[in-house]
Amino acid sequence: MTTVGQNHFGSEGVLPLLPIPSSKGINKFIEGDDHSSVIQGDFLFFFLHFSFQELGIRIPRPLGHGPSRFIPEKEVPAPLLWDCFFLSCLCHSEESEKLQSAVDEHFCCFSPDHLTIQVGKEDATMHTLFAESFATLGRLDNVTLVMVFHPQYLESFLKTQHYLLQMDGPLPLHYRHYIGIMAAARHQCSYLVNLHVNDFLHVGGDPKWLNGLENAPQKLQNLGELNKMLAHRPWLITKEHIEQLLKTEENSWSLAELIHAVVLLTHYHSLASFTFGCGISPEIDCEGGHTFRPPSVSNYCICDITNGYHGVDEIHASPAGSILSTESVCEVEALMEKMKQLQECRDEEEASQEEMATRFEREKRESMFVCSSEDEESAATRDVSRHFEDTSYGYKDFSRHGMHVPTFRVQDYSWEDHGYSLVNRLYPDVGQLLDEKFHIAYNLTYNTMAMHKDVDTSMLRRAIWNYIHCMFGIRYDDYDYGEINQLLDRSFKVYIKTVVCTPEKTTKRMYDSFWRQFEHSEKVHVNLLLVEARMQAELLYALRAITRYMT
Repeated sequence: MTTVGQNHFGSEGVLPLLPIPSSKGINKFIEGDDHSSVIQGDFLFFFLHFSFQELGIRIPRPLGHGPSRFIPEKEVPAPLLWDCFFLSCLCHSEESEKLQSAVDEHFCCFSPDHLTIQVGKEDATMHTLFAESFATLGRLDNVTLVMVFHPQYLESFLKTQHYLLQMDGPLPLHYRHYIGIMAAARHQCSYLVNLHVNDFLHVGGDPKWLNGLENAPQKLQNLGELNKMLAHRPWLITKEHIEQLLKTEENSWSLAELIHAVVLLTHYHSLASFTFGCGISPEIDCEGGHTFRPPSVSNYCICDITNGYHGVDEIHASPAGSILSTESVCEVEALMEKMKQLQECRDEEEASQEEMATRFEREKRESMFVCSSEDEESAATRDVSRHFEDTSYGYKDFSRHGMHVPTFRVQDYSWEDHGYSLVNRLYPDVGQLLDEKFHIAYNLTYNTMAMHKDVDTSMLRRAIWNYIHCMFGIRYDDYDYGEINQLLDRSFKVYIKTVVCTPEKTTKRMYDSFWRQFEHSEKVHVNLLLVEARMQAELLYALRAITRYMT
């Protein structure tokens, strides 16, 4: 029998997941000979739902509509598979045997002609990623379902995350998941905390540790200081902080263990940014993600359900929308014109090093005053503060009046020349995986901007990446920071700073207010840049401190 993980449905306690279809059932529909067929998820879900009701089994359904609160479900690349893999929900363990039998029976007793739709070959990569992820994790989480807008990146992301959490490495498996909990909790990201609480228990972690960080081993408690600085003020990390972790007698960390921990911390800090930045919905098997109340069918019939209509008013408008406003079209045209003008200025003259330095300091200073004036509350989350210490410690702008922190010059310490080799030496292969992921995010392009095609977006992507690093005090000597104000308007800067520095404060209004004429896939693309730029910034500060300790 196939069961996956543990979850928290209802008040009965921890229950096992609903058995997923065995290979003989699911493979028949997920993969055709040419990857050309997938399950018609809505039809299959409701068929099985009513069949399970006959068995007396209560089936929960998701409270949200799709994997993101910000993106309409119909615009997610794989809404059919999302409903299909809803089958990885929960039931009581004593019902597992008959439910497994029912699942396999229904998967095998119908002709694929009735339950499949045809998709193009360009979707084969997406289906392969889904199948591999589902086989490995036993589920498709909502982060995966949103990231699949960009399959090339998703493949690299999943490969890296799998290596960090499950492959051979310096840290035991339960430590890895607990560090993920510690990192996500710093940003009150209950979505990631819930996922890793389940995984922590599944790999044999001690439930007592989940009662609070003070119940975890002293070695993990000692990591709390580095965790909070990396999450909120990484520029404050010094070699003395590293020394405290490496020379604490019986609770000391080895260099290899510390590198593994640092990569995990930065991975989950940045993933929390993605979770909030894209409005990821709670998983169905987690708190706030499900209900046992049946859906109302008063406004539509079963044929609507099988055709993908869920009876939800389409209150979410696409940023691009079916009809673009004149104002939105003008914004796109204006941005493209600025890019053209900046390129012409580059070709005509080049600013002096002194002027470049002045523009960086100006942009860094101005970034301090970029903040949201919104009163809207962020997504409600349960208290996760027990997983970290010093709850009052949070983000502070890089430079305040009366306090000066030296600029971090990439020419003195960079990922390519220093960080990459250090990580790869102490945690083999991870440096390569991270480097690949950074490069994919930075260089990813479809040469489109909203409704325009054949557009070189490299200037815009570099402005986003360098603006994030500028907020962290990181300077590239060869970049003209005057371009940032030309390319990124205030609403976009507010969104970037919020998602990167205080992601728990991100709201749907912020998401909707920037790039109103762009597609959701383009906004997710922006979030990939934010994730990787933030992770690299944190890593640079931590790895520089480790290097200074070693020398």
